[in-house]
Amino acid sequence: MNPLAIIEKYYDTHSDAYHILLEHSRSVAAKALSLAEACPGKDWDPEFIEEAAMLHDIGMIFCHAPDIDCHGTYDYICHGYLGAELLRKEGYPRHALVCERHTGTGITRKMIEENRLPLPHRDFLPVSDEEQLICFADKFFSKTKLDKEKSVKKVRESLSKYGDDTVARFNDWCKLFLGY
Repeated sequence: MNPLAIIEKYYDTHSDAYHILLEHSRSVAAKALSLAEACPGKDWDPEFIEEAAMLHDIGMIFCHAPDIDCHGTYDYICHGYLGAELLRKEGYPRHALVCERHTGTGITRKMIEENRLPLPHRDFLPVSDEEQLICFADKFFSKTKLDKEKSVKKVRESLSKYGDDTVARFNDWCKLFLGY
């Protein structure tokens, strides 16, 4: 599978959205691969990690996020499940799971219902080791400050507005992937 070929099928290669997606995704992929390498004892699939990290945000093109040159009609929070639908159509169901489960530290059905989020009413929580790893790596990079990696402290601060469970999942991943 060639992640760039899939991205180029849906994105104008001259657009800011394309550039932002590639830069962000490359940062996430590099971090995820580095964390996997430093986390022995797991049966990592580095090829899958790189592919899925490159594709995890492909659904942003369907959302209204003009700051990142996306002019679709959906709320940005929908980019995960929309990207998953796209990747399932392309024949990549395992990669699709990363797309739909990477937002925040995952989104529960309860969060969707309580906050009336425009998402299907089900859990979107990362399950596999690779899903969790890519979701974790993603938290360190924004799409508006492409050249900067956030600190663990900054990530915790940004996640705190989504509740204690969100921060607790991130803290569990810090122990698992960073050793603290």
